[in-house]
Amino acid sequence: MPDPADLSRAFDEGAARYARIGYARRIGYGLRPALVVVDLAQAWTRPGGPFYCDGIETIVDVTRRLLDAAHAREVPVYFTVTAYEPGCRDAGVWLDKIPSLALLTTGSEACRLDARLPRTESDSVLIKKAASAFHRTALAEKLSTLQVDTLLIAGVSASGCIRHTAEDCVAYGFRPIVVRDAVGDRVPGALEWNLFDIDAKVGDVDTSESVLRYLSTLDSSGDYR
Repeated sequence: MPDPADLSRAFDEGAARYARIGYARRIGYGLRPALVVVDLAQAWTRPGGPFYCDGIETIVDVTRRLLDAAHAREVPVYFTVTAYEPGCRDAGVWLDKIPSLALLTTGSEACRLDARLPRTESDSVLIKKAASAFHRTALAEKLSTLQVDTLLIAGVSASGCIRHTAEDCVAYGFRPIVVRDAVGDRVPGALEWNLFDIDAKVGDVDTSESVLRYLSTLDSSGDYR
């Protein structure tokens, strides 16, 4: 595990360098948010699961509060799950890199969303084959149809699916807001570095407290149609 003092020095030096070249500005919240919950299925949330992440109990609890707030304001919610057909031919060469992807078979317990997360009939579940929640899914189209301008991002893992989702989010023209305490990883240094770098170059990393405060200011009319 990296020395926290070394990480702190690296982040301080990086922040100063980014500031000199004009990075790390705030992208800010828009007027029409949606929430995406990335890969909080049992393969990631249950102890002993092949992709289990540190601190998952806190991540699930914070995400539950985000979901409750989003539902109260009728904010669109999207869950994503990485899952493959039997044989995993649809995993492509990624399976060569991560053989445990073979455990993520469509309909399996490993791919079942964590039951602690509240869902409503209006929530969407998107099956993805790659890291990003946008890659070959209907997410961008759905957000555009609803005129969403801000995507709140929770889930795992920071160095993979969260980072790629945030990068594609800004590339499609939406504002990425990564919820710091609703995101995790298997390597503490990877978690902290990716949150730092996302905040500097991609979107905003903000606390759930700030995100919940933002959601509380929204009209609950559900005017997304």
